[in-house]
Order: sequence, then C-alpha cells, then structure tokens
Amino acid sequence: MYSSLLKHIESFLKETQSLQVGLDWVCTEIHQKLPNYDWVGFYFHHPQKKELHLRAFAGKPTDHTIIPFGKGICGQVALSNQNFVVDDVSKQDNYISCSLEVKSEVVIPLFVNSKNVGQIDIDSNTPSAFDEKDVAFLEKVNALVSIFLLRTNEPF
Repeated sequence: MYSSLLKHIESFLKETQSLQVGLDWVCTEIHQKLPNYDWVGFYFHHPQKKELHLRAFAGKPTDHTIIPFGKGICGQVALSNQNFVVDDVSKQDNYISCSLEVKSEVVIPLFVNSKNVGQIDIDSNTPSAFDEKDVAFLEKVNALVSIFLLRTNEPF
C-alpha cells in the first residue's frame, strides 16, 4: 500500500507546477487512501515569528492554523527536529486538541537542504494508529515534498 502510494505521489508531484496544488493533493490523497489518517496537514515555519502556519490539509477544518514553536506536538517538533509519535494524545501535557475524536498523532519534520522548514502532521481517531512503517512512509513523503518545494521555487 505505502509503496504504490509513494510512486503515485512522486509521479503527481513531478508533473505539478503549483506548490499549493501539490500540497493540497498530497494531503487529500493520503487522507483518502489510508483509513487511520483522519487529518493530514502541512505546516511551514515562519522563522521571524517562531510560528508554524498551516499551508494545506485534508480532513475536518481546524482552528489551529498558527502554532507557536514549542506548543503542542507540532510546536515541539519545530524545535526538536525529531519525529514525534503519540499513541495516546490524552497522556500528553503539551498537546493542542484539534478535536475530541483525535486519539493519536504523528508529526514528521520536513527538511529542505538539511533545514527544518515545516512538517507533516497526521491525526487519527484510532489509539496507537502509527508505527515505524508509518514513520518511514511519511519520511519518504517529506523527501518527495522537499524535492517538489525546491523545483517549484515558490516561497513556502
């Protein structure tokens, strides 16, 4: 499943010129193809303000379109540059609740030229929904998105 989806994403991004179209499509495609991926989004750094800004997503709308560095799982990843898998969001002290339905989350930093520029954030309504296969898949998605970001040469 992951392998064919990665090939599909790679193919689409190679043919797409618009940054926004590409990011929106990736979010929607992952959201539709993977049943435990109830919300999929890309946040990007606004370095002067030390904030993450939501650029694209698929799933229910969220009020959390701007997240300060350090706040919530996403904000922690912005500072740590490390993957963060949460099996049970109710056990996280520094968690920002997007929905009462969300039970687990995974956030993978997005690097361009070795610099953390954002992240992919996935919420699931299923507890312990993510494992090492999900992390490896999302790291590969981010690698494809990184190449796409460089190719489009649009500000992100």
